[in-house]
Amino acid sequence: MSIFTIAEASAAIAAKKLSPVELTQACLARLAATENTLHAFVLPTEERALADAQAAEAEIFAKGPRGPLHGIPVGVKDIVDTAGIETTCGSKILQGNVPAKDAACAAALVSAGTVLMGKLTTHEFADGGPSFDLPTPPAANPWNPEHFTAGSSSGTGAAVAAGVILCGIGTDTGGSIRGPAALCGIAGLKPTYGLVSRAGVAPAAFSLDHIGPMAWTAEDCAIMLQAMAGHDPADPASASQPIPDYRAALTGHLQGVRVGVIRHFHEVDHVVQPAVQAGIDHALEVFKSLGASVHEVTLSPLADWQACGSLISMTERAAAYEEWARTRLGDFSARVQRRLQLGALVSGVDYVQAVRRRRELRAELKAAMAGLDVVVTAGAPGEAPKLDAVPVWDAFAKPGFTIPFNVAGYPAMCVCSGFGPGGLPVSTQIVGKPFQDAMVLRVGDAFEKATDWRKTRPAMVS
Repeated sequence: MSIFTIAEASAAIAAKKLSPVELTQACLARLAATENTLHAFVLPTEERALADAQAAEAEIFAKGPRGPLHGIPVGVKDIVDTAGIETTCGSKILQGNVPAKDAACAAALVSAGTVLMGKLTTHEFADGGPSFDLPTPPAANPWNPEHFTAGSSSGTGAAVAAGVILCGIGTDTGGSIRGPAALCGIAGLKPTYGLVSRAGVAPAAFSLDHIGPMAWTAEDCAIMLQAMAGHDPADPASASQPIPDYRAALTGHLQGVRVGVIRHFHEVDHVVQPAVQAGIDHALEVFKSLGASVHEVTLSPLADWQACGSLISMTERAAAYEEWARTRLGDFSARVQRRLQLGALVSGVDYVQAVRRRRELRAELKAAMAGLDVVVTAGAPGEAPKLDAVPVWDAFAKPGFTIPFNVAGYPAMCVCSGFGPGGLPVSTQIVGKPFQDAMVLRVGDAFEKATDWRKTRPAMVS
């Protein structure tokens, strides 16, 4: 069976041309064929998937679909609670942890009628990087399994790119949705801070954490976000905002849209590989051809954003796991041990100064975007590195392109914008104003539909 997008599969299911059971069986067969190489799942749930698919098929044939996610195979990152299904956060510490209820985002997908394929590989507690001293190995990149997926939503990126699932839940504290989207060649949206409830999801850094959709296309991310977005009093940071029709916002054109480009981020502050630069330049030309105008934007250096965000992140992570760091430090991976120890050494003065600097940077971005709809920069500096070449302190080597928009809390999305000389994907990042997630999705969708990048899947599954 060919690999479907959500939009394609839901239309075929609604027309009774595609059976949810057949679709799920095809995804399970693809999982069986790829899992020994990709390690995208910490826990496949084959029995649950078949039961979900059979229930969806019966309901759809009797009453019609609940919506476009009904009968669609999905995966859930293993820091997201799932009722009756082990949730380990990729750590020795939580082996055998079986939550009594679903996290809010997982419950939303259940309500939409999705088919749960299993729990997806994550960096330990969404931190640290690719570790080989955890209960399960790190996920591998479907475009070349010797290479990294980025993280921490590593299994989600790999499984979506391989067509094992049609979409999955990711989380993003400094780029953990957009990094895997960039390196695995899929679409991944970090929504506006507070748009999607984090209730039932293990914390990383509370003031930076976001939950969002990862799928093959921006349109599929819009479909998934529709089910997940909304106010939840169980999350203290949850925003009470009207939820638009995200899919209806995908007009296919960009007439009148004002696009800013933060050139110095990827041309001066952290110079990207030529393929990434070519992808961004081509994307800007495509935006113009679809009716957008392009403008130059200058912000504080990327290193300022990185310093601010990384200090807040490491300190809040150390606070979240302080008790286990004191009593069970040796049960964490070596990478996370180092990060927790460093975070514990940050002074209260330094943390407060970083929070103050964050307010200044956010005000700067707000002013720069006053006359714009979105801004654009790189998603990652180049093609995925080899798994064994990722440095222990990867976040400190050079400033990253994704963390500025966790610092700001603005919606940001990575979409595939080409391939490098090694045959691995490169990406462009699109950033919108707070709660203008629909505009980010509109720009990403228009770009995808005006280019051919979505027609190519990894060789191992195509």
